[in-house]
Amino acid sequence: MICSGSNNTQDSTKKKFRKERKKENYDNEGDDDLFIFQRYKPGGLDSLCKGSHFNKKEIRLMYQGFKQECPTGICTEDDFKAIYSKYFPQGDATKYAHLVFNTFKSMGCQQTGVLNFELRWIFGLYDINGDGFITKSEMLVIVSAIYDMLGDYVIPFVDSVAPKEHVERLFHLIDADKDGVISFEEFTEWCQKDEDRAQALLMFDTIF
Repeated sequence: MICSGSNNTQDSTKKKFRKERKKENYDNEGDDDLFIFQRYKPGGLDSLCKGSHFNKKEIRLMYQGFKQECPTGICTEDDFKAIYSKYFPQGDATKYAHLVFNTFKSMGCQQTGVLNFELRWIFGLYDINGDGFITKSEMLVIVSAIYDMLGDYVIPFVDSVAPKEHVERLFHLIDADKDGVISFEEFTEWCQKDEDRAQALLMFDTIF
């Protein structure tokens, strides 16, 4: 009996030693090996539909597309840029993809009503420094990035001066009180006069 108890004690000690040794080896691994992404776990389809303006079929299609482009379930900024480059091979989508990716990171997909969310998201894209106002310089960054992305698809063909002229015209239309900055209230009021205006700001149709 004494011998058996001793063996049990030794086995327990060995297991404890191996466990501590394994933990020690794990703690000593490189930072790259220890870097683990925390995956977002959404609710069911019903909750996703309720929190967005998409139906179940649309959400399934988006999910399938996402898994096809990002099979690991994680989309890095480089992945995001690569996806945009596939759809806009005629131009340079790097800058615009970077700006959109940052907007996703800062705003996520929190919903406060479909229209309000869409307008806040687009406003957040143009409000690069997040101070609650859009300046001409910020708008020029976005517009220039869109022109770069569209490349040869911009009709009519534009030169380097066109984005600045485009910004001057559009900024004048939205800046109702002419104080040199666009507030969210001014932005909302302008967009709600025409339902196509918000979408035009994302791809910047040359109609303004």
